[in-house]
Amino acid sequence: MKSKKSSKSNLENFSKLFMLMGLVLALLITYMAIEFRTPETAGDQIASYTTNLQDDEEDVPETEQKIEEIKPPEQKVQPPPVLEEIEVVDDDEDVEETVIESTETSEDDEVVIEDIEEVEIEEEVIEDVPFSIIEDVPVYPGCKGSKAELKKCLSSKIQKLVAKKFNVDLAQDLGLTPGKKRIFVMFKIDKNGNITNVRARAPHKRLEAEAKRVVGLIPKMTPGKQRGRPVGVKYSLPITFVVQE
Repeated sequence: MKSKKSSKSNLENFSKLFMLMGLVLALLITYMAIEFRTPETAGDQIASYTTNLQDDEEDVPETEQKIEEIKPPEQKVQPPPVLEEIEVVDDDEDVEETVIESTETSEDDEVVIEDIEEVEIEEEVIEDVPFSIIEDVPVYPGCKGSKAELKKCLSSKIQKLVAKKFNVDLAQDLGLTPGKKRIFVMFKIDKNGNITNVRARAPHKRLEAEAKRVVGLIPKMTPGKQRGRPVGVKYSLPITFVVQE
C-alpha cells in the first residue's frame, strides 16, 4: 500500500524556502543601498570641507609688515690737519747753520770741579718716649745687666732714694687728716741723662715742693735711646705715705 503525502506538508516546506529567499533578498537590497549612498555622502563632505577652507582663506585679511631700514650711524668726518706755512728759501740766500758742540771728553782733557755746596740734612726729631716703651732704658749709676734688669734696677734705686730723703714729718706738721696720702710726680730724663721738667700734684703745696726737691736729688744717668739715638724719657713716680692720728 503506497503512502500519500499531504498537500499541507508540502506548503509548509515551500513557505520556509520563500521566507529564506526573502530574507536574503532583503539583505542584498540593504547592502546595495548602503554601497550606493556612501560614495555620494563622502564626496559631499569632501566638497563641503573644501568650500569651507576656501571661505576661511578669503576671510583672513592680508597684512603687510613694513620693515624699517636700519641706517648705519653717521660717521663724523674729521677735517684734514692744517699744515703750517712752509717758507721757501732761495738757494742763493745764506742760511745760518746751528752748530752743536760735542760734550764728549778725552783722557787728555782736564776736568774742572766747581765748588760743591754742602747741604745740611736735618736729623729726624724723635719726641720724648715713655719709660714703659723705651727701647734702651736710661742706666742708673751702679745698675748692670740686661734691658729688663736695668729697667727694674732704675725703678728700685729711685724708690729707695725717695723713701730715704723724703721728709715724712712734714705731713704730720701740716695738719692733714689721718690716712694714706699719695703724691704724683712726673719728670723727664733728658738726652744728657739729667732730670728736668719735674711736676708734682699733692694734697698740699709744701708736699709738692718737697717731692720736687727729692726728685732733684736723683743723680745723672746714661740717657735712654730710641732707634740708636739718645732721647728724652718720661717717668712717673707715685709717692705714698701714711698720716698718723
